[in-house]
Amino acid sequence: MGIYDFSIRKMDGTEVPMSDYKGKVLLIVNTATGCGFTPQYEDLQKIYDEFQGKGLEILDFPCNQFKEQAPGSDEEIHTFCKGRFGITFPQFSKIDVIGENASPLFKYLSENTKFEGLGHSPKGLAVATLAKGMDKDYKNNGNVKWNFTKFLISRDGEIIGRFEPTMDMKKVRDAVEKAL
Repeated sequence: MGIYDFSIRKMDGTEVPMSDYKGKVLLIVNTATGCGFTPQYEDLQKIYDEFQGKGLEILDFPCNQFKEQAPGSDEEIHTFCKGRFGITFPQFSKIDVIGENASPLFKYLSENTKFEGLGHSPKGLAVATLAKGMDKDYKNNGNVKWNFTKFLISRDGEIIGRFEPTMDMKKVRDAVEKAL
């Protein structure tokens, strides 16, 4: 099983095979509009503007599982993101990224990457406290811990990076550039 064996649901409900993205570098992100990390949409759009022409696609999956920080409908979320941050990368239908109803794509990403911590910044420590409240064993599994976790996929479909929401976006940008 690989990344191209999955399908994802667009906001209009149609299914898109991940194989449509073969040959592209992908940055797959679970997002929320009411999160302390929501300003990362601006950084993501800058990365997209810089590298889309070189083969990057950012795939945005809103998720309401972390303190209900993405409560709107798919259309409300899209309208907010487009209006506030000018996003032009594809947004998909809201999904679960953890638990019994987790998206098969995110289960695959989580099971095939290692969680390497949230850092020691104030935000990192705050997210670690929240993550521990949701999953006592959070340090020892690959589950997504919070909104704006990013997975970097190579042109041939291999997972080549995982970035927690507390990771400096310059490091994410540099990893994307290197993958291209």
